[in-house]
Amino acid sequence: MDDVVLELALPKGRMQAEVLKLMADAGLPVKADERGYRPIVGGGWAEGEAKGLARAPRFDAKFLKPQNIVEMIDLGSRDVGFAGADWTRELGSRAVELLDTGLDPVRVVVAAPAALLVDGRLPAGRSLVVASEYETIAREWMSRNAPGASFVRSYGATEVFPPEDADVIVDNCATGSTLKANGLAIIDEVMRSSTRLYASRKAMAAPAKREAAESLALLVGSVLEARKRVMIEVNVPADRLAELTAVLPYMKSPTISPLKGGEAFAVRVAAPRAALAGLIPEIKRRGGSDIVVSELCQLVP
Repeated sequence: MDDVVLELALPKGRMQAEVLKLMADAGLPVKADERGYRPIVGGGWAEGEAKGLARAPRFDAKFLKPQNIVEMIDLGSRDVGFAGADWTRELGSRAVELLDTGLDPVRVVVAAPAALLVDGRLPAGRSLVVASEYETIAREWMSRNAPGASFVRSYGATEVFPPEDADVIVDNCATGSTLKANGLAIIDEVMRSSTRLYASRKAMAAPAKREAAESLALLVGSVLEARKRVMIEVNVPADRLAELTAVLPYMKSPTISPLKGGEAFAVRVAAPRAALAGLIPEIKRRGGSDIVVSELCQLVP
């Protein structure tokens, strides 16, 4: 890879901690002072380059609010950045989605005071006021479900608008507990959102930038894949090898190495973490011994 500088946007706010942890786990630690907006990303490339490895991309990073990240990617001033799918939809972005991290999952929902609802629905024939930070998303919902309703833009804390200042809100929620605490009931779900890695169309049209952006997605994705799996290592007698491997979940095929001149085998698989509780006892029942379960840092399928 040629010497490439990738203009990277990192989120300020609630998504920041998880994104920075993800970057660090991918071998791209982000260093910044508490009030700084231009962090240093990565480092330590020189050793790899001295050994003849491909040159890794450099990053010119900046902290921005997720809404601004979407806008800057669309403008092309930032090549790649992390933002929520909700703001990408709200702003009508044409950014290219490289990876869904699954982090910070939220739902964009429509909610109203429970006291206002009739059989769980909004009352017919009433002129409604809808409040939201998401004007585009809210107006799309209004056109389908509440034609003639008025819109009020909120700038945070949308849940406090009803009942005095709005009848309905369109807002994001993770658990719904804040809505419930404010006497609101969810009446519709508009979309599901999570933190995604996006690239600008301008960057994706430049071969070197595209390769760098896809390499970043590969590194970050390998961490996410590793978080879902663990490495299982187990020894098994030769006469029970087929019985054991028949139950093992693996990505392509298990790694099998002979022991004791072929009398036994060592087997390794990257197994789903969620399967461990049932898998370990079954491995034991099928002749497995010396079972070792270890964490994975990165996993590239």
